[in-house]
Amino acid sequence: MRNLSVLISGAGIAGPSLAYWLRRYGFAVTVVERAAAPRPGGQAIDFKGRTHRTVLEQMGVWDEIQAHRTGASDVVFVDERGTRLAVMSGDFTGGDVEILRGDLAEILYRRSASDCEYVFGDSITGLTETADGVQVTFERGPARTFDLVFGADGIHSRVRSLAFGPERDFVRHLGHYYCVAGASPWSDSATPRERAVAFGYNAPGLLAISGGSKAQQLYLFAAPELEYARDDVDAQRRIIAEHYAGLGWEVPRMLAELAEFDDVYLDSMGQVRMDSYTAGRVALVGDAAYGNTLGGFGTGLAVVGAYVIAGELALADGDHAVAFARYDEIMRRYAKIAGNSSAGRFLAPTTALGIRLRNWFLESRLFSLMTKYGDNAANDIDLRDYPALLAAR
Repeated sequence: MRNLSVLISGAGIAGPSLAYWLRRYGFAVTVVERAAAPRPGGQAIDFKGRTHRTVLEQMGVWDEIQAHRTGASDVVFVDERGTRLAVMSGDFTGGDVEILRGDLAEILYRRSASDCEYVFGDSITGLTETADGVQVTFERGPARTFDLVFGADGIHSRVRSLAFGPERDFVRHLGHYYCVAGASPWSDSATPRERAVAFGYNAPGLLAISGGSKAQQLYLFAAPELEYARDDVDAQRRIIAEHYAGLGWEVPRMLAELAEFDDVYLDSMGQVRMDSYTAGRVALVGDAAYGNTLGGFGTGLAVVGAYVIAGELALADGDHAVAFARYDEIMRRYAKIAGNSSAGRFLAPTTALGIRLRNWFLESRLFSLMTKYGDNAANDIDLRDYPALLAAR
């Protein structure tokens, strides 16, 4: 086996998933994460179909995910008086199993932490590839050399910027922003109705959702690219307050609560477009490679991508040129399930007519067909049983 020492940037979903598989196959794994610890909270995410379940069962985490599932929520769209207009089924938004992102990240971290080196509170600042490795510099720690480097650091990937080029070359702004606030989807005193249903209110280019399993609050609004610091929570609150000022329904109550939440996360909705997810000794996994914000497949793509690239690398005895080429070929096809769709245009249409057409679509048979298509697409991959193949060698 060659190329045994690997560095993974990012301890969200893709990073610990990849760390688990690489360590299982005999690689020496270091994971660097700029946060001080695994990030708690975040909105609920989901898995769907046999492909996702197969990978999670192979990792031994399926039962634990089931134990932490939130239960998918219907989203009831209402007018200013609270009158029901349309329903988006939880079967569409929640897949087969839904879990808070923070809970999943903690499960995956615990699954890999005992056998991998995790370095929290640091980040990569430079990558220099040589004939036999990658020299890596860090913001705080000393420089180190690894055989391979993996970017599992999200849609704003530092590794992608360093190894492939600036973000603007690969990430397309989809014309909307989203904000998740209130990590716990409900309190212990919440009624069954509050747990089962989220309520959404639209104005042209705006959506506000209260309650349900995703988060206590979700905002989604149309806007060109904005200038703000992603770690400045006060600035993010101000942006939401400015865009939603003057709206009716329960929005004033939501904005008052927003001022009290510590866990507020605002980001642009973007789509990553890349011809190749690998460059030399560097490869990208998860949203860094094939992200499409709120597209419905991101978490599944992350765990499947980690499974594929680790398996191909093990089958190739660490030959990264062979393994990365196979990974590119397999995941370029499968990642097409993320598509060119924009959840922003669907959830927050920019005209009153667009909102009415969206509501009509949700109540039509076409919506159930789209849900079925999503389930089929999640399984559209010829998934190799890497553990069995390697055990048979």
